[in-house]
Amino acid sequence: MALVPEPGGEQKVDPALLPPVVQAGLPNVLLLGDSISIGYTLPVRAQLAGTANVHRPPYNCAHTRTGLEKNAEMLGQTRWDVIHFNYGLHDMKLIDGVNQVPLQEYTANLKMLARGYQAAARRVVWCSTTPVPEDNLSPPRNAKDAPLYNHAAAGVMDELKIPTHDLFAFAQARVAEIQCPMNVHFTEAGSAALATSVAAAIRTALVS
Repeated sequence: MALVPEPGGEQKVDPALLPPVVQAGLPNVLLLGDSISIGYTLPVRAQLAGTANVHRPPYNCAHTRTGLEKNAEMLGQTRWDVIHFNYGLHDMKLIDGVNQVPLQEYTANLKMLARGYQAAARRVVWCSTTPVPEDNLSPPRNAKDAPLYNHAAAGVMDELKIPTHDLFAFAQARVAEIQCPMNVHFTEAGSAALATSVAAAIRTALVS
């Protein structure tokens, strides 16, 4: 569980990683993703208050290998109404110049994960990976990999008839305004903007 430094040196749990206040009778939604999704979790909960209980694992879901390793733990015993998920930024991270999870393995892993999510939820939505800046990033990533990984993911989702929420396109259209400089992460206002798009995609899935 991620800890946030406090001014006095003590640390507290990131509130986005705490469980939601569950309202009986509402549909249950599971957000799966890395730190980008952690950033938009709280504003998504706020936007869907009274509409759905929005859950997420109490940690960064990282890459597809983590997704497979912790799959049962992440899904729990709930029969989900919607699972909205993303993997990509950690998969494409460069270690000694090589992607942490190569594209072919990423595609195979994603297919296994997506099939499992279909068995665990009424509706599943794939969320495309947000843009990677053309900067000297730490940890290093190649900006050209985001479209490649998204294209591979789109092929998997088309095959499994899972809709794609194109958060990449949404973010790319306003990236100079909402993304932190030389960073894959987003400003607080940027995460709130992403949340608007995510919440809209979830609302659509809930009524479909």
